[in-house]
Amino acid sequence: MITRRRILGIQFFNGDVDEAVELMSRHGGFLVAPSGTCFARFREDEMYRRAVLAADLAIADSGLMVLLWRLLRREKISRISGLKYLKHLLRKLKGEGTGEVFWVLPSERARQKLFEWSRREPFPTAIKNCYVAPRYGLQIEDRNLVSLVEQNRPSHVIIAIGSGAQEKLGYYLRENSSYRPAIHCTGAALGFVTGEQIPIPDWADRLFLGWFFRLFAQPGVFIPRLSHAFELPQLIWKYGEKLPPLKIDVRRERLVDRDW
Repeated sequence: MITRRRILGIQFFNGDVDEAVELMSRHGGFLVAPSGTCFARFREDEMYRRAVLAADLAIADSGLMVLLWRLLRREKISRISGLKYLKHLLRKLKGEGTGEVFWVLPSERARQKLFEWSRREPFPTAIKNCYVAPRYGLQIEDRNLVSLVEQNRPSHVIIAIGSGAQEKLGYYLRENSSYRPAIHCTGAALGFVTGEQIPIPDWADRLFLGWFFRLFAQPGVFIPRLSHAFELPQLIWKYGEKLPPLKIDVRRERLVDRDW
């Protein structure tokens, strides 16, 4: 029996990280880890919303969401950051030495950093299993990726292209694959592991301070993103377990009311 907790319409997994890794490894499907800044996108991007709701497993990456839920709803939910999940997944795969991993990466630099990390570990990584994704639009369709995954048939696909596009791509890949790999949408977490981005200490991740290290490293990128998190307290207070409406639907209702 999988323990879940419904927050803002999303069924979040409410167990420990090793159980989440084992579930994905055993059953496949695709996993998402929405951060605190993703909930604004969740109300604005219908395709992203559809992908997150369709995920086989959603982990509570957002420390802000977990804290707000404890304060406003008096209930505890287990936080599993995308970074913690990825570290445990890689440790399991390395220890077992079973199954190939297919990597979906955001850039050539990310691929080079992955190869350097794989040599240090060591964690065997084949060139044929590394795919640098193109820049996707709002609608995501990548037949080339599906073809490569079908040819190699890896047990695990790790998508590390960043929040928004990765969830849509994970959903698309699951729906268009002839078999059921475990698809892990962990975004920037891989960059912290390989050294492409500034490392986040385990203690900082455990204390919900990973965002501070990212803010310090790239203030121009993350200061604008943090503003999107300000909507989260109001959403949890107003909707709780319920799925909040898309903003486009709210605007449409207001226009209809005005016409009347």
